[in-house]
Amino acid sequence: MNLKELKSDWIDAFPQPMMIAGPCSAESESQMLETARRIRETQANVPIFRAGIWKPRTKPNGFEGVGVIGLNWLKKVKEEYGFKTATEVANAHHVFAALEADVDILWIGARSTVNPFTVQEIAVALRGTKKTVLVKNPVNPDLALWIGALERLLGQDIQNLGVIHRGFSTYQKTKYRNNPNWQIALDFKSQFPDIPMLIDPSHICGNRTGLADITQEALNVGYQGAIIETHANPDEAWSDAAQQITPEVLAELISNLKVRSADLAGFEGDMGRHRTLISDIDFQLIELLSQRMKISEKIGKLKKENDIAIFQPERWKVITEYATQKAVETGMSKEFIEKIFKMIHEESIEVQNSIMINR
Repeated sequence: MNLKELKSDWIDAFPQPMMIAGPCSAESESQMLETARRIRETQANVPIFRAGIWKPRTKPNGFEGVGVIGLNWLKKVKEEYGFKTATEVANAHHVFAALEADVDILWIGARSTVNPFTVQEIAVALRGTKKTVLVKNPVNPDLALWIGALERLLGQDIQNLGVIHRGFSTYQKTKYRNNPNWQIALDFKSQFPDIPMLIDPSHICGNRTGLADITQEALNVGYQGAIIETHANPDEAWSDAAQQITPEVLAELISNLKVRSADLAGFEGDMGRHRTLISDIDFQLIELLSQRMKISEKIGKLKKENDIAIFQPERWKVITEYATQKAVETGMSKEFIEKIFKMIHEESIEVQNSIMINR
């Protein structure tokens, strides 16, 4: 069996959209049980409780998880409140410990997905398991790596598979912690429509304000659920405090979600995907224009320091020639491209001129 033939229907056992919630990190037994109790008391339709037991950190000396003891707290959550449980595994040791603790859903994190050796180690340790295994997209925007990770798992006869879209790292700082880059995720969904896809708005946003919008956008284009970091006291969380929400806020978020009817899977589904991609590209255009104007500011300061005129005819000639060439190469209207570049150039001159005036 290859990945395209795989029909991973494990998600049908859960209410749709399927919601996974719980703290970024397991911190204490009381923190876990309080968070679980409050999620249950809100009556939000959340069947799966998540918590990070081992936490891969960017830099050393940070909180890297409580370790195996946290698995006992996950067990208590399952016993006392009836949740299925989920956690991240990053090596064979994690896998064996999580399986022994009867964790229901294991996921491979973005830092692990990017490394084929790590994924292979995890896949071998999981060989033949009937547990559900989810794979987050790699930190860098590489669709082949994401697909390759799933192929390694399938190669070990692991068939209850799904993916989590958590966004992609970028060097440039934007309003997102991790740029959604919807095109890559939707390309995956287009190639493998029978593999469930969840959204991770917590890691895309990096804050609480955009969670509802990102989750709704994902549901609009056919995602089947979300994994949202939820903490009894988010401001005191030991990791990723800014992106976690209380159980009560989670319940409100879920209640406001609108699930697109399956009857609209044709025209409106395609329209939603196209609009999402346009929004994604528009966002990237604005970010790039912002970066360009910041460079124009630096050029303006250099010109001011060296008493150089703002407008450089030769430079403008190079820009227009390049724009015309790219228009021809891409099959776009030369007039359209020239118009855009003229507006960009005029704004750049305005930016530099304001620097010149403010002596």
